[in-house]
Amino acid sequence: MNDNCLSILKSKRIAVIGGGIAGSTIALRLTGLDINVTLFEEGSSLVNGPPVCHLHAGGNLYPDISNEQCFTLLDQSIATMKIYPHCINKRPTVIAIPQRDASNIEHLLPRLELLKQRYKDLIQTDESNNVLGDPDDYYKMFSREDIERLKNKSQPDKITDFSDWMIPLAKTLDLETIKYPLLMVQEYGLSLFRIAASTELSLQASPTCKLLTNNKVTCVNYSAKNTWLITHTENGKQTTTEVDYLINACGYRTGVIDDMADTPKERMVEFKAAYITHWEQSERWPEVIFHGERGTPQGMAQLTPYPNGYFQLHGMTEEITLFKNGLAKSTDSSAQPKLDKSFINKLVQGWDKQESDDRTQKAINHITQFIPNFTNATIAGKPLFGAQQIPGKDVSLRAYDVSFEGQQYARAEIVKASSALTVADQIIYKLFNLSHEQLAECCNVDTSFTSLSESEINLLACDIADHRNYPRSLAKI
Repeated sequence: MNDNCLSILKSKRIAVIGGGIAGSTIALRLTGLDINVTLFEEGSSLVNGPPVCHLHAGGNLYPDISNEQCFTLLDQSIATMKIYPHCINKRPTVIAIPQRDASNIEHLLPRLELLKQRYKDLIQTDESNNVLGDPDDYYKMFSREDIERLKNKSQPDKITDFSDWMIPLAKTLDLETIKYPLLMVQEYGLSLFRIAASTELSLQASPTCKLLTNNKVTCVNYSAKNTWLITHTENGKQTTTEVDYLINACGYRTGVIDDMADTPKERMVEFKAAYITHWEQSERWPEVIFHGERGTPQGMAQLTPYPNGYFQLHGMTEEITLFKNGLAKSTDSSAQPKLDKSFINKLVQGWDKQESDDRTQKAINHITQFIPNFTNATIAGKPLFGAQQIPGKDVSLRAYDVSFEGQQYARAEIVKASSALTVADQIIYKLFNLSHEQLAECCNVDTSFTSLSESEINLLACDIADHRNYPRSLAKI
């Protein structure tokens, strides 16, 4: 890229509204190009939103989405691992089909083969994409006989293969409740608190980023000078900031800024929650997902492990993770879907303890259908919760990234956290009219993301967990 193009990039001013995983990653990507960025976040810290647990598991967790969405999720997950290496929980994911479910593992095999080949192709293109292990070991199937053999084994201190990971599940699973084979996939976890710490530390250290937490944007206007005027408030003091480009990364409140900017867009917002439990375990667990029909009492059950016996639970039923009337749609008069007041109260004021405990206990009971000993698990904190935006009308959409209005306004519209880097690059291509090749020449993608030390991330991640009243174990690898 020539010096003139670089100087044009560095002369531009960009505002990013919203410091979730999308807004924070976009800001980091832009500052890596020495672009002047102002990041507005209403809260006191970054990346505080809907619960995350895995990078994608797209080919397995969401059997109804298209192969193209799965490929996109895989590509994005690999990119996320490369830029957030300190934020990855490296453990595989087990997929189990309950006896009561109409599906079977064999239905997933063609897609898994496609994903394995996609992973191989990505490694051949760039060896640095080899972040999920040997592509020939991308997945493994376990027969009932395999599980029976593992029941009496002890997990070694050093885990070297899939069978080692399967041992704790083999010991506790009700073998009569599921179909065989079981499937284990090399899909890793993503730590919300460590991403919050990583982005905050990186942006605070960046000479081209102005990080404004505790700042609420109250108005945006497009001026006669072809610039955006951002009015924002901090501690009752109102200020206006002028920028050349505006990026709306407000998550479930994206429609609020769209309304201010008079840029209507159809979308949905869905309120979701996951639940924190403690179950004393001496062995290291994989993530475990039991398929089920969304929204029914037999909805998917998901067990996500963290250190020191903590587990995050999902149950895709209206009594657990989903909520009756928890899905809202935009209208002709507003781009912002209107959630019921009860959900807004949760988002702003927090949960009623009785409802929190009741739903957590139902999540525990949901898991005990398949792992009876999980009845000994205890409630270990308030739910992880938030509202997730879904562009358009398809509630099953998982791979989506960005949309534009004119040349100077962009919306980050991610559904999965791993899409954030793709959004950042698409914005750069569009707003600055750059090619992929020009952008690749401009800087090292990974430099500004990976220079942090493990100790400083640990310290801040644990502090953020403390501040948000969650167990510190959720902030640890």
